[in-house]
Amino acid sequence: MINSNIFKNLKNDIPASIVVFFVALPLCLGIALASGAPLFSGLIAGIVGGILVGVLSGSQVGVSGPAAGLAAIVLTAIGSLGGFENFLLAVVLGGVIQMVFGFLKAGVIGYYFPSSVIKGMLTGIGIIIILKQIPHFFGYDSAPEGSFAFFQVDGDTTFSGILNAVNSISVGPTIIAIIALVILVLWSNVLSSKGKIFTLIQGPLVAVAVGILYFVSTKASDVFGISGEHLVSVPIPDSFDMFLGQFSTPNFSEILNPAIWITAFTIALVASLETLLCAEATDKLDPQKRVTPTNKELLAQGAGNIVSGLIGGLPVTQVIVRSSANIQSGGKTKMAAIIHGFLLLISVVAIPTLLNKIPLSVLASILLIVGYKLAKPALFKQMYLLGWKQFVPFIVTVLGIVFTDLLVGIALGLAVGVVVILIKSYQNSHFLHIEDKSNGLVKVKMTLAEEVTFFNKGAILKELDALPANSSLELDVTKTRFLDNDIIEILEDFQEKAQNRNINIKLISEQGEIENPESFIKFFTLRPKKVS
Repeated sequence: MINSNIFKNLKNDIPASIVVFFVALPLCLGIALASGAPLFSGLIAGIVGGILVGVLSGSQVGVSGPAAGLAAIVLTAIGSLGGFENFLLAVVLGGVIQMVFGFLKAGVIGYYFPSSVIKGMLTGIGIIIILKQIPHFFGYDSAPEGSFAFFQVDGDTTFSGILNAVNSISVGPTIIAIIALVILVLWSNVLSSKGKIFTLIQGPLVAVAVGILYFVSTKASDVFGISGEHLVSVPIPDSFDMFLGQFSTPNFSEILNPAIWITAFTIALVASLETLLCAEATDKLDPQKRVTPTNKELLAQGAGNIVSGLIGGLPVTQVIVRSSANIQSGGKTKMAAIIHGFLLLISVVAIPTLLNKIPLSVLASILLIVGYKLAKPALFKQMYLLGWKQFVPFIVTVLGIVFTDLLVGIALGLAVGVVVILIKSYQNSHFLHIEDKSNGLVKVKMTLAEEVTFFNKGAILKELDALPANSSLELDVTKTRFLDNDIIEILEDFQEKAQNRNINIKLISEQGEIENPESFIKFFTLRPKKVS
């Protein structure tokens, strides 16, 4: 729960929460639009993710809300389950399943993703943010905010959307986007060191305020004005009753429907995986290197999805775009996430009309800065210098995210990472020392690794088959603690070949040395305490 110490960092957390609020607002609306759900459902998820999950979470800098990675699942589920209320039931049940995951300590899965894949995920998301925001920067808003997949809902791809934007530049949105970008760069690189006022008041807040003023002052201009489709679009109810009418409740009469449970499990699995990956990535970005308790995070996310589904919201996960914006803006504790949730709640209730005067191109400028900080060119050089075993999974993850979507890109990077491990295991199964004696006899000493599994079959078999006739083999298993039965069978088969090729075998173990052992199978199975 909330610790009193977190209130000591409000001077950092409040400015960061404002930045996260401006990043989250269009994403909540855009993800709802991309999901085929009511716009207000995205705001509900953002509010619940900020306030409730923020309070329950063990992450100090992670921010939760609706996730782009679930948009396709939500869009399909709303249609296949027979309505939004049926889908909300799946969200609630998904939250229950997530809490079960937390109680079963399933959060440990998050620790098994290679660092190269996590860094690739951060970089890939940074690149995709930049690519997706370029059209919005130029006032081409055909694809909703939060659509991070390569194939967009409007029929374009990421790159064709950029080309269309360049050919359809809107003057007004582009001008204010450039002004906003200059303000943001000037604020962070120059003014922030000139006085305390420039650290208390964040550049994104100034950029948004200038954007609103620009919209109001140029409203009458056909050339420099900004039309409604290029502005934030928060639902504005005419009365309090209409405001309450935007909330929905699940249809519990469908609780025995198998399709509901399948969707619930899918939501729980994908949302949990995305949360664990984001938590791992966020911990790497955190300047204080705090570690998120993953099982507690699953419990918090499960509770958030239960509440979000009960009142008509989309599924929530911890999300890297908002989390990285929080860290980049100086957020220190979970209060930044919580305050951003309250800002969403207060703004949609009290000032929806003012919010609808914010140009989307200004918010695009803010997100461009976030994307650049995630995908700095120096990181590519750093990963390259670490060697191909780190660089290949990293670059595959980046390309996978850019050309497919987040989860597919991570899966590709993880698959390549596993292949790299197998190759490394293949190479490190044994050490070979070859000595030529003066009389022409070749003496080979093969020292097996501490653990030798079936992955190493090919490498060991290749070396054994390459031994010349009339040679000598010393097989050292002194340090071997696990020897797979597949390897034992290879040695057993080789014994007969060795007799035919006049190869002398000496087995060296902790029990001593044995010349031409009668049976490798008997030797290893009779010594389970040493080699099992």
